[in-house]
Amino acid sequence: MDWSRIWHATRYSASGLRAAFANEEAFRQELLIAVVMTPVGLWLGRSGVERALLVGTLLLTLIVELLNSAVEAAIDRIGPERHELSGRAKDMGSAAVFLALTLTGTVWVLIGADRWLG
Repeated sequence: MDWSRIWHATRYSASGLRAAFANEEAFRQELLIAVVMTPVGLWLGRSGVERALLVGTLLLTLIVELLNSAVEAAIDRIGPERHELSGRAKDMGSAAVFLALTLTGTVWVLIGADRWLG
């Protein structure tokens, strides 16, 4: 096993998280929500599966936001001029975040409703 490779990969990942936190307001907002809601999800879920779904969807949203931010940064690096394909890529990244947030909200509502109404 190449520990050097693992160490460098971990450092690159930490650098990416720091860059997202420093430069992406949406990531900071979603991270705050995840930090606040993770303990709630661990309490709300009645089983390991429910807890995994509640916390996992929060993490999934952060992952999708990181990918969306990476796409936007790469496109912005190319240049400021408007291009149809650049706009499409940015819109698709935004749509992916929207779907992740929709999934998160749906899971939380369904599990919460089952807990309090079921």
